[in-house]
Amino acid sequence: MSLVPGRWRRLRGERGAATVVTLGIVGAVVALAAGLAAVLVGSVASQSAANAADAAALAAADAVSGAVPGEPCAIATRLAAVNGARLTSCDVSGATVLVQVAIERAAFTATASARAGPPPS
Repeated sequence: MSLVPGRWRRLRGERGAATVVTLGIVGAVVALAAGLAAVLVGSVASQSAANAADAAALAAADAVSGAVPGEPCAIATRLAAVNGARLTSCDVSGATVLVQVAIERAAFTATASARAGPPPS
């Protein structure tokens, strides 16, 4: 069985093509992973902000009701900080408290608000 010399010349011109294709695939996977990581960071920051807002509002509502001693917005500020957030607003209206918090994670700033108190009548 003999090999045709012209066929080998043509195949030699494609040497290294698999390396280029492999580098392209690896680059695409790395870009996809970076994009997915950014989306996940934003999602986690959003959920953390919601959790911090809920906890701060509930703690402030406990202070309004007299269940815990202290000023409602000061307690909300402390509880937001414990959860890694910054209290951006606190509004006490009767027995109802409305708070807003912000959390900075990487290049993202996630905000959330929560209301706590008795149900409206």
